[in-house]
Amino acid sequence: MRRAQGGCDGRPGGRGPDHTRTGLARMTEVRDFLLPAELADLARRVIDGNRDARRRLAVAESCTGGLVAAALTEIAGSSDVFDAGFVTYSNEAKMALLGVSRDVIETFGSVSVATAWAMAQGALERSGADVAVAITGVAGPGGGTERKPVGTVVFARAERGTDPEAVVADRREFGDLGRAGIRLQAALCALELLLPAPASP
Repeated sequence: MRRAQGGCDGRPGGRGPDHTRTGLARMTEVRDFLLPAELADLARRVIDGNRDARRRLAVAESCTGGLVAAALTEIAGSSDVFDAGFVTYSNEAKMALLGVSRDVIETFGSVSVATAWAMAQGALERSGADVAVAITGVAGPGGGTERKPVGTVVFARAERGTDPEAVVADRREFGDLGRAGIRLQAALCALELLLPAPASP
């Protein structure tokens, strides 16, 4: 990304009132995305693939804090595909907004297949989406345990019209990549789960 030299408006020592507009224009010249290229590129594949498949999407995010929704909405025309995003960071939000039961959280923990699955089902039921993916994990630097160390992230996918008892879920151990690294890898995995299956030959 190019940086304006000198003052706020790009002139040496300048203090002009249009510095924000100038800065944004220069950012646009270089790259019209706020997020890492690998995230935006995969999000574009998700949007294009699901547009072709005529599927609408929803996401329920905990440790990624809206990063997956942000990546999807980086893509122009994403409203053709993206229906809703739920950022349910606390257990209370998971229960109130997605209908995750307290028993599930207390029995299995917030970072578990059971909770991720309930989040995905809740997002599907509370949106107009055909497919919903949920993400919950431990991004660090604290919060890890021996059984669920920092870098543990659980994903689940729910699809409308399929058996709700057929759990589609995955647990990944990314290791301690740092908070940003874990969140990035989790967002990439969630986007992969949103790609439609290849058409049968």
